[in-house]
Amino acid sequence: MKRRWGWLGLPALLTLIGVAFAQNPSEEVPFVPTPQTVVDAMLKLAQVRPGDFVMDLGSGDGRIVITAARQYGAEGLGIEYDQTLIERATKAAAEAGVADRVGFIKQDIFDTDLSQATVLTLYLLPEVNISLRPRILEQLRPGARVVSHDWDMGDWEPDVKMEVDAPGKEVGAHPKSTIYLWVVPANVAGPWKSRLGAGGELELEFTQKFQRVGGTVRYRNVECPISEATLSGDRIAIRACEGANRLQMIGKAYADRIVGMVSRGGAPRTQFRALRDKPSAFPAFR
Repeated sequence: MKRRWGWLGLPALLTLIGVAFAQNPSEEVPFVPTPQTVVDAMLKLAQVRPGDFVMDLGSGDGRIVITAARQYGAEGLGIEYDQTLIERATKAAAEAGVADRVGFIKQDIFDTDLSQATVLTLYLLPEVNISLRPRILEQLRPGARVVSHDWDMGDWEPDVKMEVDAPGKEVGAHPKSTIYLWVVPANVAGPWKSRLGAGGELELEFTQKFQRVGGTVRYRNVECPISEATLSGDRIAIRACEGANRLQMIGKAYADRIVGMVSRGGAPRTQFRALRDKPSAFPAFR
């Protein structure tokens, strides 16, 4: 049965289910349908395209993965705990002509393997998002996109936050929704070393909190802080030092290496390969 919460208002809703959430978070997330305008905005923000696999946690009537398949050519999977909603979503997928590309299963979202998703969509509750965060960061590949309707991820700052019109929204006093986008970052925290030919050894020490990166560079017996850094998925770019020691690097991060191009001083860019000096088990995401 569809559960209606609009008359309660959002604060009352959160208070009402707060204690129950501690008992079993997956089963206590109410079904509140996402307005189609918000669905469209979420998928557009995530830049869904053919080849993507969209996973919706708490998929309800299935409209997110059905829209992803029908309008963007993606494949998808909805995770839902209510069998009635699964049957309704399955029927809707068949009517939309996308039953061969999307499916729905009854499963606890905390037991779900997220690793196949390139896009993960959520309309859950704040506490559920925070509880899911470690699984999202450890299971999704760098570069995967996570889009949440109305609720953030605590101190994991979104890459994009925007407000959209939400006509027909059943909770809240105003027909508006906030959507958030995160790009899952690679874990680059810790020490790395690279041999730059006759230029000598380059040592990198990255500090990291989610996609925010800092740290130091040691090169030609000079140590200086990283002055600029960007990390988007597995793509990293840094700038450090000035003058003759100025260093600019852009590369792709893997579990044990970073491969890319580096420029030293005013010299042309050359290829480089940095190796992780020792393993780091997700300290950047704690």
